[in-house]
Amino acid sequence: MSRLTYIARFGIVAAMGLSLTACSGGEPTTNDGTVTITYSNFISNGGNEANLDAIVQAFQAQNPTVHVDVKTLPYADYFTALQTDIASHTTADVFDIEYANYAAYQANGVLAGLNGVNTAVYQKNLADAYATGGTQYALPSSFSNVVLFYNKDLFDKAGVAYPTSSWTWADEKSAAEKLTDTAGGVWGDYQPISYNEYYKTVAQAGGNFLTSDGKSTAFNTPAGINAARWLTEKSGTVMPSAAQGAGTPDFDTNLFADGKLAMWHTGIWMFGSLKDASFAWDISVEPGNTTHASAMFSNALAVSADSKNKDAAQKWAEFMTSSDTMVSVRLAAGWELPPISDQAKLSAYLSAGKPANRQAVFDSLSAVALAPSIGENQAQMQDIVTEALTEAAAGRISVDNAVASAAQKVDPLLK
Repeated sequence: MSRLTYIARFGIVAAMGLSLTACSGGEPTTNDGTVTITYSNFISNGGNEANLDAIVQAFQAQNPTVHVDVKTLPYADYFTALQTDIASHTTADVFDIEYANYAAYQANGVLAGLNGVNTAVYQKNLADAYATGGTQYALPSSFSNVVLFYNKDLFDKAGVAYPTSSWTWADEKSAAEKLTDTAGGVWGDYQPISYNEYYKTVAQAGGNFLTSDGKSTAFNTPAGINAARWLTEKSGTVMPSAAQGAGTPDFDTNLFADGKLAMWHTGIWMFGSLKDASFAWDISVEPGNTTHASAMFSNALAVSADSKNKDAAQKWAEFMTSSDTMVSVRLAAGWELPPISDQAKLSAYLSAGKPANRQAVFDSLSAVALAPSIGENQAQMQDIVTEALTEAAAGRISVDNAVASAAQKVDPLLK
């Protein structure tokens, strides 16, 4: 899955106009004591349907009185269908959500509060992302995050030391300048100039994108301005500008794959596409400025607030998100990462081949910058910030004015 696909994924919030109540599509208990619950998902579409079925069969073997009726939809159609189901009171007992739209669903009363969940089995940051007011409303089912990829051959050729987990922005900038060879078509760095990178770099600069109550912007500050400069001042210096192709589909992917890019901020979902690369490469935790902060993308399972079979539904949600069967199936299939906290169970992933430093994936979780989630105005907020940064990168507006303008436009969306 490309980075552009992921950016599109987390720019979608299909929670507009949600009904405050939703009725489950599950069936009541039958005369023989069997309960049927429905599970609507997008995570298995496109090649993991059989893997999901293997997990379902294992669950049903352990829980013979519960039958799971699975409905799988393409990602492009899923959230429209979910919105329709909510409006028509036909929501599945259990359904997939993303962190980007969690807040809207939770605020609209669509999600059931979960009882007695042992959240210690999950990565803490992942479990916390789906809790509100001390109540767990969804369980993380998988995650991906962003790390710093680097071309070891280019570093060796330039005589530059490889990135480490202690690197700062200054270290990255110094290396990028030494690695950039415009005459040879080699660029030192690539980091998309976008909202998705900006909220993270604000955190890396020691700031906050929103106030703690989420009611106002907090990025029109020295930290937010430094973050905007970090992103925009790379353009045309150590990384290609938009006029040179930056931002077009798969531009960065192809540049790195062709051996013409030394450092690349992108996600772990790119590992598979680089397994046959003709050059040596590895990854590191992304550098920070005053602190580290890594972007994390997550899916989760939620139980419908009006499910007729909440206990059985929660039992399935817990199995699908934390069982040993789920872990083994996901790792064997390379189907995103299990959200569990027990790293001993993830040892197979750490030794699965390129990149060698897969430990950086988990090290990045020690400092996570979760994407701000504001509900129905999410896409508009993202577009405002990305447009302002793009204008600054092109030199059509100063960085200070770009940040101030974005904050002024986003503030009314938060009221």
